[in-house]
Amino acid sequence: MQHTASKPASAAPVADKRVRRGLGLKSLMAVAVGLVVSQGVMVLMLQGVGIAGSAFVVPLAIAWLLALCYAASFSELALLVPRAGSLSAYTEVALGQFPAILSVFSGYVVVAMFALSAELMLVNYLLGVLYPAVEGTHYIAFGILGAFTLLNLLGIDVFARLQNVLAFAMVVALILLGVSALSGGFAPHAVEASELAAGFNLGDGAFTLIALAIWGYVGAEFVCPLVGESRNAARNIPRSMYLGLTVIFAVFVLYCLGALFYIPRETLISADLPHLEYATAAFGGSGTFLLAVAAVTATCSTVNTSLAAVPRMLQGMAEQGQAFPVLGWLTRATRVPWVSVLFVSGVTGLPLLIWGNDPSTVGLLLISAAIAWLIAYIIAHVNVIALRIRYPEAHRPYRAPFYPLPQLIGIAGMVYAIVYASPAPELTREIFINAGVVLGVVSVIAVAWIKLVMHKPLFQPEPLNPIADA
Repeated sequence: MQHTASKPASAAPVADKRVRRGLGLKSLMAVAVGLVVSQGVMVLMLQGVGIAGSAFVVPLAIAWLLALCYAASFSELALLVPRAGSLSAYTEVALGQFPAILSVFSGYVVVAMFALSAELMLVNYLLGVLYPAVEGTHYIAFGILGAFTLLNLLGIDVFARLQNVLAFAMVVALILLGVSALSGGFAPHAVEASELAAGFNLGDGAFTLIALAIWGYVGAEFVCPLVGESRNAARNIPRSMYLGLTVIFAVFVLYCLGALFYIPRETLISADLPHLEYATAAFGGSGTFLLAVAAVTATCSTVNTSLAAVPRMLQGMAEQGQAFPVLGWLTRATRVPWVSVLFVSGVTGLPLLIWGNDPSTVGLLLISAAIAWLIAYIIAHVNVIALRIRYPEAHRPYRAPFYPLPQLIGIAGMVYAIVYASPAPELTREIFINAGVVLGVVSVIAVAWIKLVMHKPLFQPEPLNPIADA
């Protein structure tokens, strides 16, 4: 392996010409869908439909529209500043170095640490319940993490082939579960359709569940750090996110409504593994195998995508001097940022060693990741507005439609989701303290790095042209 030296912003290439552009629309859609639909999200969606019943379709639809707003902003930014660094590259030319570093480390590295760990913890716990021989061990979680770390080190072609298979298997399993549950094809319904229709009530706190529903759509922007490996990026980056989010919306509607025909709402809210209860009721004994397939492919897909995208964000930051140069070191043959891949893999495995297989920590880990991720989305929307004002004539291969409505609606929606991020009033203080500590630590490190290493102002935007035209 070899490493490449860090370069100043004015000399940084848009994309390494030796990188093979192997990702088409299908592969990029697999990235968008595969990161979003995780096992943790499968549980959260069932909890939402347990709280609101069939009316949960309304917050699902509103959250889908908010997700299309962030997809519009990220699409414009990714093609205006088409670099591996993704959000850090966009933010440094819009708002300056401090927001750039804060946005990626808080919104993606910390999220990878908490959300990916929760995902691996959940699949380990589920398989331990289904197959007692692995109960109480870390073998499944660390096996998945280790396997996909090695596979991502092999290069983007291997990643793309794996991601297509994983995303397809996961979506098919969820559609099969939802359609079969709605039709009653395998087991008779425990609840009649007329009862569900009569129970549709937006007064059951449905609108406060927009914050929960938005978690069903976060992560589609992980296609953006792969812009350098994408074919026809100006067309496929936006389409992959819009189409992927729409597929997710349709799958979740089928999946959530199907659950109401078999499982009491109280069980969906309180069960540690509501998706296991669902699959067993809808398919009997064979449902456990279907759920195992859906859960394992969802977890593998999420881990695979994160280990492809987050290291490329860190690579871009290293090339811009925003992180240690070692994070930009590339393998000679496949041009993979191998140190960054190992770093993300390491921080993902750390909470597994600390908390083990305790399912009660999964929700806390996901909520801890939530606020930081939503702040990153707010920064992305602000970036679009700032760059439209500062560079109105800049060449934009893709322009977010109906500007500035998606940005203003998106900012308002993400603020709303942050305010209602806590699932219970008694947890609100703890959640915001945890989020504040994480953001505070990242902020201190970012300020020290910018002042002592980069020797730059905190909020002075970098010029757009040297990056865009290099």
